[in-house]
Amino acid sequence: MSLSNSPDPAVRLAVVQQDLGNVLHPIVQHKALEARQMVVTRSEGSTIVDADGTEYLDGMAGLWCVNIGYGRGELADVAAEQMRQLSYFPHTAMNVPAAGLAEKINELMGGGYHTYFVNSGSEANEAGFKFARQYQKHEHPGEFRFKTISRYYAYHGTTLATLDAGGMGERKAKFEPYSGDFVHVPPPYCYRCPFGLSYPSCGMACVKAMETAILGEGPESVAEIIVEPVMSGVGVAVPPDEYLPEVEKLCRKYGILLHVDEVINGFGRTGKMFAHQHYGVSPDIIAVAKGISSAYQPIAATVVKNSVFDSFYGEPSENRQVMQVNTYGGHPVAAAVALRNIEILQAENLTERAVEIGAYLLDGLQSLKSHRNVGDVRGKGLLIGVELVKDRATKEQLDPGQIGGIVDLCRDHGVIVGRAGGGRGFGTTITLCPPLVITRAECDRIVETLGQALLALASG
Repeated sequence: MSLSNSPDPAVRLAVVQQDLGNVLHPIVQHKALEARQMVVTRSEGSTIVDADGTEYLDGMAGLWCVNIGYGRGELADVAAEQMRQLSYFPHTAMNVPAAGLAEKINELMGGGYHTYFVNSGSEANEAGFKFARQYQKHEHPGEFRFKTISRYYAYHGTTLATLDAGGMGERKAKFEPYSGDFVHVPPPYCYRCPFGLSYPSCGMACVKAMETAILGEGPESVAEIIVEPVMSGVGVAVPPDEYLPEVEKLCRKYGILLHVDEVINGFGRTGKMFAHQHYGVSPDIIAVAKGISSAYQPIAATVVKNSVFDSFYGEPSENRQVMQVNTYGGHPVAAAVALRNIEILQAENLTERAVEIGAYLLDGLQSLKSHRNVGDVRGKGLLIGVELVKDRATKEQLDPGQIGGIVDLCRDHGVIVGRAGGGRGFGTTITLCPPLVITRAECDRIVETLGQALLALASG
């Protein structure tokens, strides 16, 4: 595939000057942008191209989100047609695309759910926290159930509450102090078990620690437990199969809601439409985003089980309605695009493809264990992590600069890979989350390029 356009140095320079003089970018240091001025101009499939005409294989699907791949012109047509019909009206009224999308989501969840629309994964989880608290006030009057049990090294978003729910200390530090409404427990990170145990002889100590936290806080003070089925930010930590069912049992035992974060995991990424479906659980609250529209439009949703929805249903005088509003939630254009995106996912069997191609890529990456710096290779579907270490026996982590060097070297060779955001000793995993349309040849290129970067690390 060749997407190379005719580079125009003058146009590129003008964009760079305009950007550096006016834009505040997320997460990246602007001095780095000044040194490495990447201007992205075009994209198709799993490939993006910059203003210099350089093509890159995007092994991260943007920001874990372009599931159907780039360049789907039919989505532009859907958006344009919907804009002509109805560009916007608040979702306090009904509209055709949002109703259709909610019905589709309910179908994909297996039935029994209602959907509340927002704009991003952070907002979807934030709304979930509110729903859980309001639900508990309705259903347990006289009790003060407001706490959320979360995991260390989790990532659930960038709002203050979702940062607090997350367990990444270096991302939270600049915004402290927090409310203390989120109680953290050890994660199911088997490669680096917080208890120094091994599965399965560990007896699921991480679940037992969760129950200890519930009892320590008092079940009457806990509203919900939030989990990402496969923990992405810490480096794609895949839990044992019985982990999520055991967490669900705790929720049912203590009258706590199960809140599942499918923002990255969802819409075919792990080889099921939603990752919790691998484990046979029935969440009360589900946050979805990213793959819902493959980032062609900003849209996300908080999906609630009908038993939760029923708690918000009543006479206006009862004041039970959802006490949450979102200006752009249920946006007809975004909903129309998301619905067409899901139709493409299904028509092209991309969920099944994630199983097949994911296994192929994972198998190729397993071959990299011949490099002394590869400690672990793990994943589910097309959500994969390659954890790098200084010493395989001790699992001592690489220095952050070495991981950054590998990411940069891969990009210099035309392949974009990610890195874990766990930090403080948990940021040494190369992450891969490519579009579900990635080819076997492109998978081979990722493996080859990462292998070259590891050789450079060993020789350096």
